[in-house]
Amino acid sequence: MLRIALAQINPVVGDLKGNRGRILRYHNKAERLEADLVVYPELALCGYPPEDLLFKEHFVQDTLKNLAVLTKKISRPVAAVGFVDRDKSGNLYNAAAIVADQQVCAVYHKKVLPNYGVFDEKRYFAEGRKNFVYCLGSHMIGFSICEDIWQDKTVYMPQVRSGARLLINISASPYDFAKLKQREGLLVQRAQETGSYICYVNLVGGQDELVFDGGSLILDPGGRILAGGKQFEEDLVVADLPVEHIKCKSRTTRSLPLIRNALKKTSKKTLRLQPPSPSSSIETIFKALVLGTRDYVRKNGFKKVVVGLSGGIDSSLVAAIAVEAVGKENVIGVSMPSQFSSEGTRQDARTLAENLGIRFIVVPIKGIYESYLRALADGFGNESGGVAEENIQARIRGNILMAFSNKFGWLVITTGNKSEIAVGYCTLYGDLSGGFAVIKDVPKTKVYELALLVNQRRSGVIPESVIQRAPSAELKADQKDQDSLPPYDVLDDLIRAYVEEHRSLRSLRKLTKNPELVMKVVRMVDYSEYKRRQAPPGIKITPRAFGKDWRLPITNRYKEF
Repeated sequence: MLRIALAQINPVVGDLKGNRGRILRYHNKAERLEADLVVYPELALCGYPPEDLLFKEHFVQDTLKNLAVLTKKISRPVAAVGFVDRDKSGNLYNAAAIVADQQVCAVYHKKVLPNYGVFDEKRYFAEGRKNFVYCLGSHMIGFSICEDIWQDKTVYMPQVRSGARLLINISASPYDFAKLKQREGLLVQRAQETGSYICYVNLVGGQDELVFDGGSLILDPGGRILAGGKQFEEDLVVADLPVEHIKCKSRTTRSLPLIRNALKKTSKKTLRLQPPSPSSSIETIFKALVLGTRDYVRKNGFKKVVVGLSGGIDSSLVAAIAVEAVGKENVIGVSMPSQFSSEGTRQDARTLAENLGIRFIVVPIKGIYESYLRALADGFGNESGGVAEENIQARIRGNILMAFSNKFGWLVITTGNKSEIAVGYCTLYGDLSGGFAVIKDVPKTKVYELALLVNQRRSGVIPESVIQRAPSAELKADQKDQDSLPPYDVLDDLIRAYVEEHRSLRSLRKLTKNPELVMKVVRMVDYSEYKRRQAPPGIKITPRAFGKDWRLPITNRYKEF
């Protein structure tokens, strides 16, 4: 019987000393639970993804120094730790160190380097060349890193043919709402095709645009999930696996390191395994947004956040997420009504703040707006009224929020959703102004679902009138979003197809009976790239988000229309 512990931890990129301490704390927990082997996520020591920190030679050197310090503190249980390795030629590797008896007993280099979506590993790392089977006492174990088990049978099948019946995969797999089922399906398939136990440990925590959701898994050779880690929380998953009938063969090669006396000869109380509890898709999205917001605020040294409360559904949802993430005492709502703001939205903003228990500040902008118009009167001449005047209001509001940020050190969190940002229904230096865009990757239709979830979790927090009212920017009299945009359910279907699936214009026309509408939406998406490039980072929750997932040139004459 082998007792294995999966430590899904939340490291901070670049916090080498802090991450080292976190690893040791979980190592001590695993030792108290009499684990034989404790496994940490991909690049746990330096955090993932370290990006261009890897071009700093001193960063890599400091990572290796911290691994050396960590190694001297680990005797038992054996540990598998993700780190950045470097060879004599200066090549860098995404690596796993097997540590025991205060020494690094073996190092595995990741073989399959993803270079799609949010991943840029070929920019930094060399490909590993050697496969890896590890002999722990009398147990043969195959090790791999993330993509190795997703795509390459030349990693895990030779391990099985060598006798391994326990395959361990350390990972940093970012969340999107389709990812959990994909992971589970793939790991079930790998367990069944190899006839092996699979132990998969994933990173947890927010890192800029990415959220890592944990959800570590242990599967039996039939593909049944035996135990799992919590989603969006640090966790230690410990399980006893009956693999004692798999014996190490008598051989010593570089690909088969040996630690024959690594296991404690003590009787251990059998652990009760806890399979993971399923959550709905909308619940996991909410948890991802909360964790992503909390970690962005915490890891970047902010204490409080400020959000503009318009009385609309987007700002209401963002405020509710912020309260869940950092606490009501650390959230400030600012209402900035103009002459176009209805009494209903003004009151809803106040009611929401009261329901959430957050500080509420009112800064009317009518006088400021009128002073702008007077100052611009000569320059504008007879060209009065229009988008410019509307956007002045949005930019006044952005200035006010940034003034509070500068004065008190509050982080401005913006309220634009994916549907608006996709088609440019937002104002540069106005509602795009801020440090973090909480719902940047949340389509408008999902905003409504999330608002309903918030009210289920805490009855009536978001006023019903907010949910029922037709969306409006309230930048001119009687304005409605649908004056400029198609219905959001139609718009979101088109955005999903064009942005997330890269469907062609011809293909998009099959989704609706209105080809002119398709043309309009595609044109709006294409022409708004310069705005999106200047928007703050936001949390990825869909398979393709604007940001690292979406890298179209701003200067671009390729058009399908």
